[in-house]
Amino acid sequence: MNAELEGLPKDWKVSRFDDLFDVQQGKQVSKRNRVGDNQCSFLRTKNVFWNRLDLKELDRMHFSDGEEARLALLPGDLLTCEGGDIGRTAMWRGGVECCYYQNHLHRARLKAPDTADAQFVLFWLWYAFEFGKVYFGRGNVTTIPNLSQGKLCELPIVVPPKNEQQKVAAVLGLAQRAIEQQERMIALTTELKKSLMHKLFTEGLRGEPQKQTEVGPVPESWHVGTLESVAVAFDYGTSVKCAHGEDGVPVLRIPNVLAGSIDLGDLKHGKPKPNELGQLRLEVNDLLFVRTNGVKENAGRCALYRGELEECYFASYLIRVRVDPAKATPAFVHQYAQTEMGRSFLSGRAIRTADGKFNINSGTLRRVLLPVPPTTDEQSEIAGRLDLVEQKLKHHQDKHAALSDLFRTLLHQLMTGQIRVGGIELPELVTS
Repeated sequence: MNAELEGLPKDWKVSRFDDLFDVQQGKQVSKRNRVGDNQCSFLRTKNVFWNRLDLKELDRMHFSDGEEARLALLPGDLLTCEGGDIGRTAMWRGGVECCYYQNHLHRARLKAPDTADAQFVLFWLWYAFEFGKVYFGRGNVTTIPNLSQGKLCELPIVVPPKNEQQKVAAVLGLAQRAIEQQERMIALTTELKKSLMHKLFTEGLRGEPQKQTEVGPVPESWHVGTLESVAVAFDYGTSVKCAHGEDGVPVLRIPNVLAGSIDLGDLKHGKPKPNELGQLRLEVNDLLFVRTNGVKENAGRCALYRGELEECYFASYLIRVRVDPAKATPAFVHQYAQTEMGRSFLSGRAIRTADGKFNINSGTLRRVLLPVPPTTDEQSEIAGRLDLVEQKLKHHQDKHAALSDLFRTLLHQLMTGQIRVGGIELPELVTS
């Protein structure tokens, strides 16, 4: 027996998948099978995600009367992917009339609903394929290219008492709904920030008439200059070798410069040259731009250094821009670099190199056009309003990450019987 299936609670059983489910594979997608006057929607593997079906874009082909009868979906049916992200499973809950499925999906229907709970089995498959070592090794590692019907049927499934299955599924479902709520809030807040950025950088705060400029409409009192006109320095970073560990000082690299923020998750250290120790040390309100990337849209990606580390340097694939605060607020320049206009100016001027990457240089940055309000007070107020939205976005992102960690922990402990639902106490899952 697999080690993951040893030490289970004594009142839990282990059954084959086909002891619990009838399994049916869908219809093959081909030009010939598309011909016919009974065109119906059908699900493909791209519509199936873990515990979620995306029904926005459904393909269509002809289904005969016999195929409709054989491939009809009922609420509670599981749909499992044969290839790609093998084992990925979602539940059919209705929502589309006369919808069927292709041959790269297995439909699993409970034989005896009083024995097993389909939602519990879905969560078990999620654990076994993605997190445990039950079927094909750790995580997503697999030794087979696809999950045939025969291989699916022989998979071992843990079977606690039915009422416990339902309680486990309810707990995990609660955590999932909280995660999904945060995903919706992240999407809404991201859209809010995008709309607010457009409004603030085209209309300002004073209700002024607008004028047309090289960067589009801006308030009449604003002027358009270059980044060079408000900056005091453009510097390339250190080229010293960096590694994980704490030998040397922290050196920020491309992975640490996300769109809008500094990420310290993959931090490396290095020993800058003596002549770099003072010159390339980061100061609060330094702007860091990514100067080379394999994705064109990421060339010119910008983040504002806010003093996240006591002593910190930056690598040669980044360019530091230091702004004169008497001419422009660094936070305002940083926010403008996140706008569609600001990003397109940078990535649109990136040059493709022989190795397939896209580069910008300090000359490109110097020529970036920047709409500038007449006072730094107005600049700071604009940046402050956008920063409030960013804080709200980060709140939801942090909460999403915490809930995702909680879900993974619960999934592991509940599916191995380390904790039982009778004594579980969930932390607060408030979604505000």
